[in-house]
Amino acid sequence: MLPIERHEAIIEAVSAASAVSTDDLVRLLSVSAETIRRDLALLEDRGAIRRVHGGAAAVADRRGSEPSFTERSLTFHQAKAQMATTAVRLLQTGQTVVIDIGTTAVAVARAIPRSFTGTVITPSLPVAVELADRPGIEVLVAGGRVRAGDLACSNAHAKAFFADVYADIAFLGSGGVDARTGLTDFHLDEVDIRRTIIANSSRSYILADSSKLGQVAPYRVCGLSEIDGLITDKTPPPSIAAAFEETGGVVLSARPAKQAD
Repeated sequence: MLPIERHEAIIEAVSAASAVSTDDLVRLLSVSAETIRRDLALLEDRGAIRRVHGGAAAVADRRGSEPSFTERSLTFHQAKAQMATTAVRLLQTGQTVVIDIGTTAVAVARAIPRSFTGTVITPSLPVAVELADRPGIEVLVAGGRVRAGDLACSNAHAKAFFADVYADIAFLGSGGVDARTGLTDFHLDEVDIRRTIIANSSRSYILADSSKLGQVAPYRVCGLSEIDGLITDKTPPPSIAAAFEETGGVVLSARPAKQAD
C-alpha cells in the first residue's frame, strides 16, 4: 500500500469512528506502530486529524469553514477518482456539460475520455485548464471574481453567464449533503450560481465524498428533491438514500477498488 493510500485509509477510519487507536490502525493497515505514529504526525500537520493519547481523533467540527483546496486535494484521492469515473459514464457525445468547482470536479474533468466531444462549461479555472487541450471539447468559462484556492469564478457576472446556459447534465460541488437541509455550501456568493445551474440543467448530480454526507455547511443551496442524483464513494446514510428515493432521485455509490499491499 502506498503512503497516500494509507493516509486516506487513516482519515476514513477516523472520520467513521470519530476516534481510533494506534493498535486498531496497525491491525487495519498491517504496518508497524512506528509507521502509524509517523503517519499521524504528518496528517495532524496537514490538519486532517488530531493526535490523542494512544491514537487519533477527528478534528473539531469545521462545518463553518472549508478546508483549503490543497488539503482537500490530499484526502480521499482514490475515492474522488472512482467517483469521477462513475460520473463520466453518464456523459454522451455532443452534450453540453456543466462541471462545478472543487477537487472532485477537477477529477471529473480529468476522467473525461479523450474520445468525448461536446461542450464543457465551468466556473472553475482548474477544470478549464484540465480540458483546454482537448480538441473535441469546447470549453467555456464564466467570468467574475476569482476566489483564491479553488480558483472559482463568482459574483453577478458569473450568475448572469449561467442564466443563459441550458446544459444537458451538471456535476455540482458540495460543502455538505443532509437529508433535511439538502445541499449546502461554504461560499454565499456562489450559492445563487449553483441554484441557476440546477434550474437550467436537464439533469444535475451532486459530487460528495463520504466525509460530506450528513454534514451541513453554512449556506443552503437547495433541497435534495431538486437534484436528480448523488455520486458518492460509499453507501450513504439511510436518511439521505431515502430522501432521494422519495423524489425519484438516484444514488450512485462508487467505492474505490482495494489495492494490494
